[in-house]
Amino acid sequence: MAHQSTYQPKPGLDKWLDDRLPVMRMAHDTMLDFPTPRNLNYFWTFGGILTFCLMVQIITGIVLAMHYTPHVDMAFASVERIMRDVNWGWLLRYTHAVGASMFFVAVYIHMFRGMYYGSYKAPREVLWFLGVIILLLMMATAFMGYVLVWGQMSFWAATVITNLFSAVPFVGEPIVTWLWGGFAVDNPTLNRFFALHYLLPFALLGVVGLHIWALHVPGNNNPIGVDVKSKKDTLPFHPYYTLKDGFAIAVFALLFAMLVFYAPNYLNHADNYIEANPLQTPPHIVPEWYFLPFYAILRAVPDKFLGVVAMFGSILILFLLPWFDTSRVKSGTYRPLFKWFFVIFVFVCLGLGYLGAKPAEGGYLTMGRIFTTYYFLHFLVILPIIGLIETPKKLPNSISEAVLDDPPDSGGAQPSGAAASPEKRL
Repeated sequence: MAHQSTYQPKPGLDKWLDDRLPVMRMAHDTMLDFPTPRNLNYFWTFGGILTFCLMVQIITGIVLAMHYTPHVDMAFASVERIMRDVNWGWLLRYTHAVGASMFFVAVYIHMFRGMYYGSYKAPREVLWFLGVIILLLMMATAFMGYVLVWGQMSFWAATVITNLFSAVPFVGEPIVTWLWGGFAVDNPTLNRFFALHYLLPFALLGVVGLHIWALHVPGNNNPIGVDVKSKKDTLPFHPYYTLKDGFAIAVFALLFAMLVFYAPNYLNHADNYIEANPLQTPPHIVPEWYFLPFYAILRAVPDKFLGVVAMFGSILILFLLPWFDTSRVKSGTYRPLFKWFFVIFVFVCLGLGYLGAKPAEGGYLTMGRIFTTYYFLHFLVILPIIGLIETPKKLPNSISEAVLDDPPDSGGAQPSGAAASPEKRL
């Protein structure tokens, strides 16, 4: 959705720089004057919230790396020293740990929003692909960061997860040996994970930049899924959406701070406050909560190799979502049948998260297999069939008609004797 630049450089240094490196023009056109659909709701603020989370993680991570010792004999003690002896170290560590959870809360909401409103459909497929790559990089970064604590749960989670690659025929064992840097999870493993955990957030930042660039080419999707047709359908990003995003970030930061100051260990496992012991296996090994749905899928499949394929396939299948959904209507708002199946899908994802924290036995294992089967059926069977048999509701002719109650033949005037209803206003 390219638009003509309205930036007017001031005479002097601003004009000189604009002729040579127009960074101020780019910032103005992409962050201030960018035409944005006027009907975006608060689910669209999670893009800004995710940027906030990423910056918090990078800043706190850099400072923590200055005090952390990546050695198996000193890693656990160095984390405790950060908590006790480094000025504001407890705040940095808790902010970084809680920030990882809040990052995943925001990204999962962001992705569910995209799935409900059809933000993966043409012409936004590349935007969706980059979002899935961001998710994969987040998972890799979070997993490696979890290992750095070098507590019991960290150590054994690393042992279990890295061992999964041994199920790959022919190349599995060499991959595991390469990941470990030896024949067991030890000091070379910790050093590799520390280096990659430090570097991957900057790769993540680069992909986020591409994600934002890909967003500015076709422009934002919107809750009704109708493309922008005139200037009346849009508003400048500033001040309307900067204020809206700012308010949402402030509310999110308040919830973030409540967890940091009042319940920083609520989402952590108690065994991770015990130093890693290769000779003592915890009774029940579980990853962090944001990996639990995928862990449940892994355990639901009896065969080790097929379990690994299912676990990674549950993420990689998202790349094909633009083609699995055969409906020509983008937004779930106008798809009555899709709405019900989407609610079921969200329930299944939450259920997998719950089951991933439970022992792989009895009813938990049975339900895990049922939910795993439904998860894949949703993409492979349900979405294609719904798109073919569903009768969508009638779409508005334009965004302005839906928001302002402004039919095309009214010439822009409000209906006589009544203003637009409050719920339809921005």
